[in-house]
Amino acid sequence: MSEEEKGAAAPAPENSGQPQIMIQRVYLKDLSFESPNSPQSFTAEWKPEVSVDLNSQARQLNETSFEVVLRITITAKAEDKTVYLTEVQQAGLFHIANVPQESMGQVLGAFCPNILFPYAREAVDSLVQRGSFPALMLAPVNFDALFAQNMAQKAAQAAPGEESEPAPEQTH
Repeated sequence: MSEEEKGAAAPAPENSGQPQIMIQRVYLKDLSFESPNSPQSFTAEWKPEVSVDLNSQARQLNETSFEVVLRITITAKAEDKTVYLTEVQQAGLFHIANVPQESMGQVLGAFCPNILFPYAREAVDSLVQRGSFPALMLAPVNFDALFAQNMAQKAAQAAPGEESEPAPEQTH
């Protein structure tokens, strides 16, 4: 039985003209966990206020290689004292070719972070539990909506009457 009959896909030729987005590598770029008020944090009633800060950045490495970094910072506070603070920078190396320039912002600001989020979510949960705190499973994130919201904010900030060309969005 040939490879085609087994369902193996042939690699797409570089000059096919079709948009290509391929994950080359997913990796943990930075990881931090702090529990500044331990062990007192363990004796207090567990009703923390948890805040989540989420953003992504992208940078072009060469003509078709892009690094996208999804940063998630979690701060848990109880009675104005920080119980824990954790930051995860989950990164990916992506091969992106033949994507129209007007779509690059969406690819880098929404599509790629969407791929990275499950990895970052697991890293956050693991870190928090290793700090001896209850599991923290982050809710799913709609990166398309965040990207659209960010683009709308940028458009609103543009001076009235000026044409603003959408640039690839790299942070939200």
